[in-house]
Amino acid sequence: MPDMGDSGAVSRESRPTRPPSDRSGSLKDRRALLPRNWALWTRPRRFIVFLITMEVLSVGGFAAAFAHSPQPTGSDWLEFTILAAGATVHIQLTRRQEERRRNRTKTVLIDLTAVWVFPATLVLPATVAVLLVVVIRIQRWFVARRPAHNFIYSSLAHGLAAALANLCYMAMGPRDWTTLTAAESLREFGLILATALVYEGVQVLYVGGILALGSPSPTVRTVLGSKADNLLEAITTGLGAVTAVLVVTMPPAVAIMAVVTVVFNRLAELDQLQDAVVTDPKTGLLNMRGWTESAERALNRVRRSGSTLAVLMVDLDHFKQINDTFGHPAGDDALAAVANALSSVTRPADLVGRFGGEEFLLLLPNADAAAAELAAERVRTTIAALRIPTTDKRGAQVTISGRTASIGIAVFPRHADDLDGLLQAADTAVYDAKEAGRNRISFAPVPH
Repeated sequence: MPDMGDSGAVSRESRPTRPPSDRSGSLKDRRALLPRNWALWTRPRRFIVFLITMEVLSVGGFAAAFAHSPQPTGSDWLEFTILAAGATVHIQLTRRQEERRRNRTKTVLIDLTAVWVFPATLVLPATVAVLLVVVIRIQRWFVARRPAHNFIYSSLAHGLAAALANLCYMAMGPRDWTTLTAAESLREFGLILATALVYEGVQVLYVGGILALGSPSPTVRTVLGSKADNLLEAITTGLGAVTAVLVVTMPPAVAIMAVVTVVFNRLAELDQLQDAVVTDPKTGLLNMRGWTESAERALNRVRRSGSTLAVLMVDLDHFKQINDTFGHPAGDDALAAVANALSSVTRPADLVGRFGGEEFLLLLPNADAAAAELAAERVRTTIAALRIPTTDKRGAQVTISGRTASIGIAVFPRHADDLDGLLQAADTAVYDAKEAGRNRISFAPVPH
């Protein structure tokens, strides 16, 4: 279940944690919950308009789903109780892990409670499914620790996704699962897949849209999440489908899913920690450790295949001027914008990382000198065309443009036969490009 990261994907403000004995701090926190004091009103106008518009539209979605929702039966309430109990066990046993996951997440957060919400869209009336979302979100509030408008918006997105997915599922005419033949089970499986697409699609529209408007330089990764994020979401929804089958056919076995979700939550945290070790926090690119490990593997593959690869070192020209003129936050925005640009003009197989400071590294597998030069020119012109919205030292909105980069190229095996040699050669080429006037491309000298 996609969610907005608590660290500021929608609001850059975060609520500091204070000791319970700090009464003035607690009073300030309570005041921050009042709508007139929400950080929402400090956001850009288009952001506010989109958020309010989507919240108003959600009312119509809920009304349509509830109008077609049958009256809950005793069996429905029993299944609701089972799912709510499982979700509560999951949430309470993973509170610490979930809080750490949320604090580390900068963009999309995959909320693993979809294991309990998605089955509700399949086996419960829409009204009861949304009630389950409310029960879960109330418990999540004590873990979220973020601006109220973020939490309310995400909660509406989750509830609406469940309601509309339920509406679509019921419209397709599902059958009683306890009497299905083998052929009929294939049809029901198709209906579940279609319902999952609606369930995810509503959340992508709501959460992805607001993330795109809340980011100065939105990318597919920052808006829709990484491949790992989407794989995690698919697995979570799949586990939800399994939970639905168990609720209908073998209710006591749902206890197994409660154990599975606790373990799964901890595995997700471990995966996030491993990713953090090799990721640069400012840009979301690979850091030097992550880039080097991946680059060594790529180089070994190229050696075995007898192919070539290229290393590009990209050094932003006069970057210190940005920090001196606009402040370090503006410099961070510029780095993030360049990182997004590099990711957008490279192939999926290329490795993009931050070398340090204002330098970036690209490794292009199966690229010869000609291909490397074309790629470098594409990078150079893309950076030169960037217009980066940010703020100056006084907090006023400004746009940084006209930035350039000097790029050094080293090709394996022409310039070096190992990674350290390629990096040294590319660094030398960058120095030559700067000496020649900056904003240009330079090849490393061929060793004698």
